[in-house]
Amino acid sequence: MADLFFYGTLCHVPLLERVLGRRAADLALVPAVLPGWAVTWVAEESFPMIRKVAGAEAKGLLLRDLGEEDLARLDHYEGGFDYALALLEVRERDGAPVTAQVFLPDAARWRPGAPWVLEDWVARYGAMTLEAASEVMERFGTTPAQQIAGLFPWIRARAWARILARDTAPFEIRQPPGEDPFRIEGMRKGFDGFFRLRAFDLSFRRFDGTRTAPFSREAFIAFDAALVLPYDPVSDRVLLIEQLRFGPMWRGDPGVWVLEPIAGLVEAGENPADCARREAAEEAGLELGDLQPMTRVYASPGYSTEFFHCYLGLCALSDEAGGLAGLAHEHEDIRSHVLSFDRAMALVDSGEVNAGPLTMMLLWLARHREDLRRKGLPARP
Repeated sequence: MADLFFYGTLCHVPLLERVLGRRAADLALVPAVLPGWAVTWVAEESFPMIRKVAGAEAKGLLLRDLGEEDLARLDHYEGGFDYALALLEVRERDGAPVTAQVFLPDAARWRPGAPWVLEDWVARYGAMTLEAASEVMERFGTTPAQQIAGLFPWIRARAWARILARDTAPFEIRQPPGEDPFRIEGMRKGFDGFFRLRAFDLSFRRFDGTRTAPFSREAFIAFDAALVLPYDPVSDRVLLIEQLRFGPMWRGDPGVWVLEPIAGLVEAGENPADCARREAAEEAGLELGDLQPMTRVYASPGYSTEFFHCYLGLCALSDEAGGLAGLAHEHEDIRSHVLSFDRAMALVDSGEVNAGPLTMMLLWLARHREDLRRKGLPARP
């Protein structure tokens, strides 16, 4: 049996329960402090670190009598981020000293930031971290901690997508959820990597109120993405990007270079509109001001979680706009095309624009173009 002192995110009891797979009521958990140490945010990150500071006192929780599986689960959750256990003396609320293990960071890897406040972290990152922890702990016993660390940005992005999904579309004519709308009857072996493939058995409630027999399906677990179509209402031109795409390549299509809107993965905690602006700068060298929401849609809801937040980016598109761009470390090689609206629509008619999101966004623009041209570009502040 071992005692551990927690000073950071695992002081959030719902997270500790998720990592250990046990209820807090079944844990020997008491408040404690670690003298001579201070807790700060890791600079430019969403989690804390601890370091020696004379006269300081790190507040936290002491968890007594942990077994081998508890320690293994904690090491799986924390071990890939260069946090190692060390024995230190902590003090319980009554002042009694206790020797306990503490996760200490690799001082060479992380840089301290502002003082850590648990309540601030819970308000900003708590819900997303609980979602991410669920996926991390699903991989316990199958995926090494170091591999988890490499995948963690994508795990958090998927968790953020599940948070964003709570803001669902209206129910004017479609079926509302109701009580017990579907059941996952069982899980089968899938795939866990940058993407996930879930294999499951499902039953659901039919429109007539009866329930189906269980049947087997698979689902592709992807991310949310922000898409933006730059448009100049004064010159009536749009900017499209072109890059090599794996879908046509693996389908056997010789046309592997595809015309698309600017797009990118919505990072954990990121506002999709901010993502659209960031991607416009990275992929086309554009600084976008006003963004007009277009649509929020599933790419292919029959089998994929991929979800698109689509925007129209109002901007001035000069004759010099476009060219080559992209991030080398992401192996991007992107060419931009500034085209008249009529030319872009002709490419839709010819089929050269064959990416569904771009077609959808150009047709949205066709519906609203007259009003946008009448208003022109918004004045810069």
